[in-house]
Amino acid sequence: MSADTSRHFAEIDAYLTRLRTERNASPRTLDGYGRELTHLSQLLGDHDWSDLHESQVRRAVAAMSRQNLSAASIARRLSAWRGFFDWLAMRGTVTSNPVRGVRAPRKAKRLPKALQPDLAMRLMQADPDGGAQHDSPQIDPFEATRDQAVIELLYSSGLRLSELTGLDVRFTDRDGHRSAGWLMREDAEVQVLGKGGKRRTVPVGGPALRALDAWLSVRSDFIALHPAADPHALFLSRRGARLGNRAVQTLVRRLAIARGVPVDVHPHVLRHSFASHLLQSSGDLRAVQELLGHASIATTQVYTSLDFQRLAAVYDAAHPRAKARGPA
Repeated sequence: MSADTSRHFAEIDAYLTRLRTERNASPRTLDGYGRELTHLSQLLGDHDWSDLHESQVRRAVAAMSRQNLSAASIARRLSAWRGFFDWLAMRGTVTSNPVRGVRAPRKAKRLPKALQPDLAMRLMQADPDGGAQHDSPQIDPFEATRDQAVIELLYSSGLRLSELTGLDVRFTDRDGHRSAGWLMREDAEVQVLGKGGKRRTVPVGGPALRALDAWLSVRSDFIALHPAADPHALFLSRRGARLGNRAVQTLVRRLAIARGVPVDVHPHVLRHSFASHLLQSSGDLRAVQELLGHASIATTQVYTSLDFQRLAAVYDAAHPRAKARGPA
C-alpha cells in the first residue's frame, strides 16, 4: 500500500468516525459509506484527493452505467462521495468539490406496492374471538397468536420492519439494556426509533390492540416456562430470542399465501398499504408523513399518485363519459 493510499484510508476512517459520533449514523450506514469511499480511493489510485476532477467523476458514472449499476446505487455512491469531499473542503484538504456538479442518471419512478383494502382485510382475518386463525396444522397456538399480532401491528401503525422487531414489551433502562422502541399498552401507542435515530410515537388501532393482548398473555405464559427467554423483546421466537427480520418476512408471506392473498406480500407492503389507505380516507398528507416518520414530505407525496390511480380507476369504471377520455 502506497503512502497516498494509506492516507486515503486514514481520512476515510476519520470521516466515518465523524458520521458515527456527530450524526449518530447506524452501523449499516457506516458500512455502506465505507464501501462507497473505498471505490473512490480505488478511482484515485496513488493521487491526492485534490487531484480528482469533475471529468473523472463523470467518466466513473458512465462506467458504472455500463456495468449495469442501478441509478439508485449510482446516486447512493455519488452522495457518499459528495459528503466526503464537503468534509475534506471544510478541513482545507481540497479547495473544491469535484462531485458537486455530477448527478446520477434519472431513475424510473416506481410507485410503492399497496394491497387493495379488501385484500388487506383478508390478510388480517381472525376468528370471532379475536384470536389468530390456525391457517395450517403445522402452526401452533404460540406462533399463530404471535403472527396475528405482528401483521395487525404492521398494518395498524405502518412500522418499518426494523422498528417492529426492535420493540420491547415496555420501556427498560437497566442492567445494560436500554429500549430502542417499546409498546405503551395503556396509551394504545408504540414508541419507535426510526431512520437517523429519530423517535416518533404511533397510535395502535383496536384490532391490533386485541391481537397484542392475546399475544401478551401467551408471551407471559411462555416467559414463565422459559426463564432464559429474552425478557425485553415484544415478539419472541420459539427459542425465546427476539424475533428477527427474516422470520417476520417469512411469517408475513406465509400468512398471505394461507389466507388466499394473490400477491407477494412482505412487511413493507403493509407499511405502504397503511399509508395509502390512510391517505385515501383522510387526505391529510402531513399527518401521514408524521406517522410514517418521513423526514421530507416529498417522500410521502408518492402516495398521492397511488390515490390518484385509485380515483382514476373508479372514474373509468363508473362515469358514463369515461370512455371518451383520452386524446382527441
